[in-house]
Amino acid sequence: MKFKLLILPIIFLVFSSCEQEQSQEIDLSGEWQFQIDSLDQGVKEQWYTKKLIESVQLPGSMAENGKGNDITVDTHWTGNMWNDSLWYKDPKYAKYRQPGNIKVSFWLSPEKVYTGPAWYQRKVSIPKSWNTQHINLHLERAHWETTVWIDQQKIGTQNSLGTPHDYNLGDYLTPGEHTITIRVDNRVKDIDPGVDAHSISDNTQTNWNGIVGDIKLTATSSINFQNIKIFPNVARKMVTVKGELRNYSGSAQECKIILQAREVNGSQKNLPETIKKIDIDSEGRFEIEYPMGHSPLLWDEFNPNLYTMQLRLESKLGINQKKVTFGMRDFKVDGKHFSMNGRPVFLRGTLECSIFPLTGYPPTNVEEWKRILKTIKNYGLNHMRFHSYCPPEAAFEAADEMGVYIQVEASAWANIGDEKPIDQWIYKEAEAIINAYGNHPSFVMMAYGNEPSGDNHAAYLKDFVEHFKNMDNRRLYTSGAGWPLLDNLDYYNHKGPRIQGWAQELNSIINAEPPQTEFDYDQLIQETPMPYVSHEMGQWCAYPNFKEMSKYTGVLKPKNFEIFKETLEDNHLGHLADSLLLASGKLQVLCYKADIEAALRTKEMAGFQLLDLHDFPGQGTALVGVLDAFWEEKGYVTADEFREFNSETVPLARLAKRIFLNNETLKTNIEVAHYGATPLNDITPTWELSDKNGVLYAKGEFTKTNIPIGNGFNLGEISVDLNKSDRAQKLVLTVRVGEHKNSWDLWVYPAQNKPIAKVDQIMVVQKFDERTINHLKNGGNILLNITKGDIAPKKGGDIGVGFSSIFWNTSWTNGQKPHTLGILTNPEHPALSEFPTEYHSNWQWWDAMSHSNAIVLDDFTPDLVPIVRIVDDWFENRRTALLFEVKVGKGKLLVSGIDLHSDLAQRPEARQLLYSLKKYMSSDQFDPAITMESDDIKSLFTY
Repeated sequence: MKFKLLILPIIFLVFSSCEQEQSQEIDLSGEWQFQIDSLDQGVKEQWYTKKLIESVQLPGSMAENGKGNDITVDTHWTGNMWNDSLWYKDPKYAKYRQPGNIKVSFWLSPEKVYTGPAWYQRKVSIPKSWNTQHINLHLERAHWETTVWIDQQKIGTQNSLGTPHDYNLGDYLTPGEHTITIRVDNRVKDIDPGVDAHSISDNTQTNWNGIVGDIKLTATSSINFQNIKIFPNVARKMVTVKGELRNYSGSAQECKIILQAREVNGSQKNLPETIKKIDIDSEGRFEIEYPMGHSPLLWDEFNPNLYTMQLRLESKLGINQKKVTFGMRDFKVDGKHFSMNGRPVFLRGTLECSIFPLTGYPPTNVEEWKRILKTIKNYGLNHMRFHSYCPPEAAFEAADEMGVYIQVEASAWANIGDEKPIDQWIYKEAEAIINAYGNHPSFVMMAYGNEPSGDNHAAYLKDFVEHFKNMDNRRLYTSGAGWPLLDNLDYYNHKGPRIQGWAQELNSIINAEPPQTEFDYDQLIQETPMPYVSHEMGQWCAYPNFKEMSKYTGVLKPKNFEIFKETLEDNHLGHLADSLLLASGKLQVLCYKADIEAALRTKEMAGFQLLDLHDFPGQGTALVGVLDAFWEEKGYVTADEFREFNSETVPLARLAKRIFLNNETLKTNIEVAHYGATPLNDITPTWELSDKNGVLYAKGEFTKTNIPIGNGFNLGEISVDLNKSDRAQKLVLTVRVGEHKNSWDLWVYPAQNKPIAKVDQIMVVQKFDERTINHLKNGGNILLNITKGDIAPKKGGDIGVGFSSIFWNTSWTNGQKPHTLGILTNPEHPALSEFPTEYHSNWQWWDAMSHSNAIVLDDFTPDLVPIVRIVDDWFENRRTALLFEVKVGKGKLLVSGIDLHSDLAQRPEARQLLYSLKKYMSSDQFDPAITMESDDIKSLFTY
């Protein structure tokens, strides 16, 4: 291509309204003829020459149109069932494998499922005005391989998962009537992105067949713009516009390119035009620098200012116009941090795994994405990672407007680097994603996909990163979400900084170390020579919310929830469903708070990506969200409450412990993580210590200060003598920094409890032996506190009791511990009068859960109501107890699954709980309602 170098700035000139581009569209949404090709004979039998016999509505999927097969035990799924024997072989699931009652526990169930080719066909009438025009067929969100015929002529095949399929039809669509036939094939064939990749998996969006976005024909001038890229340079107050031109006319043309930027926000003013004249043969490239004025508006999470660049291509053949949205932003690495336009950024992110139960695929409308992104911002997040898939254009547009930073992935969770077709396909997919969405300022990060495997994946990904850093430097690149660490990465996305990891079970920070808030991940960060973003942090489960089942009015049904609900009811626990949800949900929030605060305490950490703010319905059913799969609240934490420990400004306390005696002094250092738009100047942080009713215990303020942007900024020390507390109580430490506050629960117990009257009438034992049985037969009162390991395996001894919630879920992890979701109790029960508690787990229960076995009461009468329940795994739904009471013979027995005798000198919580139980048992209130035989109790134990 030859350039005539004439670049003219023209002040205040706008495009002439009388010179409209001769561009037209034909919307192809509506009824299409349709036919399933389950035997894959359509190409051989030339179905594109025949009229298809059924009809469907497009945009839409086969499932939305009621096409496909019902689920059976022989259904071929796109997705791994890692523990498939749980459903396919376990006798307790036999009734869910019967025709007419197929219910799968691993994920949501589509009403119809189909994997294979299907054909879509429609007649179209091309107007005479389109003669000699360039005509494009645009298929947004086709899934996933499309082949197009016009009449009897094959046009081509495309197989991108993340970007539209566009076909040049100018040589085939002459004026008059034509038939468009599209074959869509959703099978995994030679290109395997991984059956668990969220771009195709039944774990999340389902492997649907169809076309679900815009479907249209567009006619433009035979000379037009292609692949426009806008590169902002904040320091120079300039953008560089790069692009390609295609000339379909067959002869060289003289052209003029006119550029003009316009503010989308603020005054919406037009900037001056820039003009460039060029000559073009069949194709060519151009590069034009465009000044953005003296004070361009910058884009970030706080001020998502946008511009549109109007591009106009004029020639004697007509006018071609294109409008591109972009933002002036500079997202880069600054040591071990990210910075946006020179300001430090901490990524507070969540995953989006293509979870859309109503449709089974991601929305293509902006308003729905704005609703989702508004929700995550309400919960204090500023970042979203799209796990092993790329969302539609609408998600980028919404993120641009909302100021959300996006990590996109090239549609894979795969074995790579072994010279199989997937290797080149990922390059092609990534390039298509960048070409389609790369101008969006929200698109700041990119990875190949999730958790790569393959003997040569590291070498492959090193080349992948290098290629795309050189191709397009408008974002930062990493290898895979999860690993590996390579020396040419812009940032590292890894699982290290979290308080529970895969296979750690009860040896994790939260389950193996007593409650404290001092730990951080400084060592991991210092060992890593680039920004470190925590990979899939959290994964804390709550019990299923059966009330949300009525929301599933679309193509995916909660058959997994139906299983869990039925088994709960079968075990006489259905009336507790809401309570189990709320109790486990409170523990889930506690776990997320601990995870997030540890990350915010870590100096130089670059951010985290939660798995997840909302539920993940697949991989065994992973109910890891404080929100449900529809991004809506479940009832146990509000956005305001969550934002106290997860926002741009979070006060943080470094507490060596949470349990104190009243002869001790509370001492803690207070700091703040502040990643707001500007520093906080002339701020006087304050603190207070109060009881559960808000009655003030102590208060104070720190020195007035200026708080810079960053974390690890020390506010000072709090020191409070706790001798005013003469009874067991929970205290709440609250720190306020301007409009932001955060709080931590603490417990204070008497160093010396008051004597208990009649305590000598209680026998405290560790074994249910003949001596104990005889004492009960003779009317004695027994407190039996077990030694951990004494409960028989089938009676609860094989249940892994931990303090934390379940990690991910026991189905997908093949039974990793813990197997429990905290406690459920009545805090007003007199047995707990000296052991202050809520109805759910809090940190004072850490010691009990760490020294206990669950006790399964399934063989006993359902009228036996435990004092303290353990919330069981929803795959089991056993009646599990921590404390229960019964009458045996003439005596009364309180059974504790907690060891209340070992190493009591180092366990203040155990001493206090033991005292509370003794006080209760010494009173007239100790009067169990249920009578049992001693042999029933004896059956619980290994001895």
